[in-house]
Amino acid sequence: QVQLVESGVGLVQAGGSLRLSCAGSGRTFSMSGVGWFRQAPGKERGFVAAISRSDVTIYSADFVEGRFTISRDNAKNTVYLQMNNLKPEDTAVYYCATGGWGTTESQYDYWGQGTQVTVSS
Repeated sequence: QVQLVESGVGLVQAGGSLRLSCAGSGRTFSMSGVGWFRQAPGKERGFVAAISRSDVTIYSADFVEGRFTISRDNAKNTVYLQMNNLKPEDTAVYYCATGGWGTTESQYDYWGQGTQVTVSS
């Protein structure tokens, strides 16, 4: 069984930065890709970024625009999402997922509970 716990300061002003953490337990986490998804109010959950077990990274082409960086520290079983130059439209619940690899929800087996990010204008 894999457990994922997301954390990070939840409120930031537009233009600010925020780093989210996803701490995982179990061998699956260190041997799998990890993805970040987000769900804004009234919208479907969508892909943000992912990192493979060999540190290959992919990002959403829709809104990341070089502002976000995903990284992992396998010694700490943690994946990070550094978000810079945040915009109000980045406001969403952010979820991390593992047990797979790719840009769609169905490609992951395990999900965290989500963490709220609010960007004020």
